[in-house]
Amino acid sequence: MKHDYCLWLRTPEAAYVLSCSTAHLKRCRDIKGGFLIGGVDYMNGCSRSSAITWNIPNIREKFHKRVLAANNNAALINPESKKWYTL
Repeated sequence: MKHDYCLWLRTPEAAYVLSCSTAHLKRCRDIKGGFLIGGVDYMNGCSRSSAITWNIPNIREKFHKRVLAANNNAALINPESKKWYTL
């Protein structure tokens, strides 16, 4: 994913900007079985106690794509679910 800008924030600030919990962000890391890739979407610091920094544009795009995929899968499973907004 290529962006014109790159904004890296520490975990608490990233969670606030992305409207999720810090625990959710950490669970989404590839080392925890998630879809966020180390070195691309997040970076560990130089020591165990250093802050994790998060690539906000990449993560926002990945969250968006996952929601779209989940919505499409729900519509495939239950086609009636999209009829609530049609006349």
